[in-house]
Amino acid sequence: MTEHEEHNKDEKIAETLHLNNNHHHSSSSHSDDDKKTTSSPPHTSSSSPVTSSFKSKVGRLFGRERPVHKVFGGGKPADVFLWRNKKISAGFLGGATAIWILFEVVEYHLLTLLCHGLMIALAGLFLWSNASAFITKSTPHIPEVHIPEKPVLEFASAIRNEINRAFAVLREIASGRDLKMFLLVIGGLWLVSILGGCCDFLTLFYIIVVVLHTVPVLYEKYEDQVDSFAEKALHELKKQYVVFDAKVLSKIPRGPLRDKKKA
Repeated sequence: MTEHEEHNKDEKIAETLHLNNNHHHSSSSHSDDDKKTTSSPPHTSSSSPVTSSFKSKVGRLFGRERPVHKVFGGGKPADVFLWRNKKISAGFLGGATAIWILFEVVEYHLLTLLCHGLMIALAGLFLWSNASAFITKSTPHIPEVHIPEKPVLEFASAIRNEINRAFAVLREIASGRDLKMFLLVIGGLWLVSILGGCCDFLTLFYIIVVVLHTVPVLYEKYEDQVDSFAEKALHELKKQYVVFDAKVLSKIPRGPLRDKKKA
């Protein structure tokens, strides 16, 4: 082999090594870029994680975990209270307002109203039925009214379940296991007794209807703000209860526990 051929061979080997080094360097640089691209998170708006973290930090009122619509049962009553159908909600609230004005402002009586309404309806239908032969018009179609059994049974069953649940809660409170719940219930009943002394049952019922048609929908609209304020208020109430328990409740003498087990 001549010197010229050996020199060409050495140049080819050096060129091959140089190409391999360049290929390795480029592949390593690509892999580094891929790692940077993979490790760097995609650009997202900073508002969504902040909002989600804020919502997770805010404790819901009374430990609520379900939406407001589900708390009210998720059916037609919830739709009425939360104004999902504005016509039905406005009609219900307007009807309650009209009834309250008739019985409280005008001082109309329920039995008188029912009798006058039936008198007008029966007189109108009777005259229409007898005068149809003279005025060449068809007789009025008087529908047959029947109360269906299934909705009545469902309503009665729902009322029964709620009454049984209320009795169970009252029994739990009367057992003396939860002093805080006992004080809350006593305070609530005392407040209702004050309201009952200031107004009659119809006015109190109308106030409840107005509250059910205003407070839930406003709470659903300003849910985060109300829950944040309520969380701070409950924290302050717990602090005051601890002070009250240490200064008053802990000093109330209690009898010794009697062992009811027979030897």
